[in-house]
Parts: sequence; C-alpha cells; structure tokens
Amino acid sequence: MFFCGALPRGDRLALNVKEIKEIAKKFSPEQIEGCIHQQIRTGSNICLDSRPTGEIVNELSKAEFVRKLMQQGVSLPEALRELAKQIRLLQAGFEGDGDEER
Repeated sequence: MFFCGALPRGDRLALNVKEIKEIAKKFSPEQIEGCIHQQIRTGSNICLDSRPTGEIVNELSKAEFVRKLMQQGVSLPEALRELAKQIRLLQAGFEGDGDEER
C-alpha cells in the first residue's frame, strides 16, 4: 500500500475527508488497490480521476487504509481518526528533532 500523507493547505495539513469517505464506502480494499495499480500503469482508474496521478494515488491509499479498518469492524469516524493519527505520526517522523536513532 502506498501512503503519502496529507495534502498541504496553507500552514495546515488537510485530509479530503469527504472524498476518502465516499471511496471507502463505495469500493472494497481490493478494488481500491486495483485502482491504484491501474492509475500507475495507465494514468486513469475507475475510483477517482481528474487530478495528477500522485494526488490520486495518495487519496486512494488513504481510502484503502480506512476501508480495511472498516472491514475489521471499526466505525468510519474512528477509522478516519486513526488515519489522521497515522499521518501525524508519519509527519512527526520526518520532522524529527535532530536526534539520530542509535
């Protein structure tokens, strides 16, 4: 699974929650994964379009993450919170505080 984080919006980082919710409700994780591969191979897919490939893969990856949690019994709002949490953890890892892992 690809995971690129949130899209920058001004000083803040934002998720396109509406779009992620719609995709997660409409498609299975396998279908979303297929759309990701189709987008990479052909430049288009049936799940999401009208944007650059990087943005599409980013949004589809987030929706796939949410949908997988939903299939495990996690509610949609809780799955979205978990996605946001994972993105924050990922971003914190890139920002770092200058310490090297030992």
